[in-house]
Amino acid sequence: MPRTARIAPGGMVFHALNRANAGVQIFDKDMDFVAFQRVLAEASEPSRMRILGYTIMPNHWHLVLWPREDGDLARFMQRLTTTHVRRWHLHRGTVGLGHLYQGTYKSFPIQADEHLLVVLRYVERNALRANLVKRAEAWRWSSLWRWRDPELSHDNPLLCPWPIERPRDWLARVNRALTPAEIKAVRSSVNRGRPYGASIWQQRVAKRLGLESTFRSRGRPRKEKGDKSN
Repeated sequence: MPRTARIAPGGMVFHALNRANAGVQIFDKDMDFVAFQRVLAEASEPSRMRILGYTIMPNHWHLVLWPREDGDLARFMQRLTTTHVRRWHLHRGTVGLGHLYQGTYKSFPIQADEHLLVVLRYVERNALRANLVKRAEAWRWSSLWRWRDPELSHDNPLLCPWPIERPRDWLARVNRALTPAEIKAVRSSVNRGRPYGASIWQQRVAKRLGLESTFRSRGRPRKEKGDKSN
């Protein structure tokens, strides 16, 4: 099992996601995907954002990011989405004609051990899970495809080394389905912004980042018999 990296303050790993408004298809052709990857590279430069993994789907995208300082994540995501939205509308001549994304991005912190590997598998096999390809590495618009092409990685080093060792059988792992429990846990973190990791780590990080509410049950508490409160 890979050893847990020593993450300095402000150096925690995060998953980030955003979806198209009303489920519309943002990326219609190859050049749409290429343009987003270009924006991704440009947005990473000011803060030297470390991109560990990504997948760009027709109507949403996933990123696994390793910021260097506190505040870098928010600044990077603002640059990324603002630039992409502006260029997307300019290219189509639709400036001022509605929102491209559902809203602000969703994110959650990840413990840099086997939990990070689970999230990276979840991200890199997204197109395979959606039946867009027969093998995860066949999806051109993902970090797995880029990692599998050494020449591309050398010419355009968009991706950064991981804070933990990449397993030698990584390709086989990504192509192997996650367990229902793993999928449920990751999706819960996606939907609620809940830290993803071991229980003790989750509670410590939730307290540090003010995310304690992500562990509380949603909705109104059930009334006890005889309770007349509203």
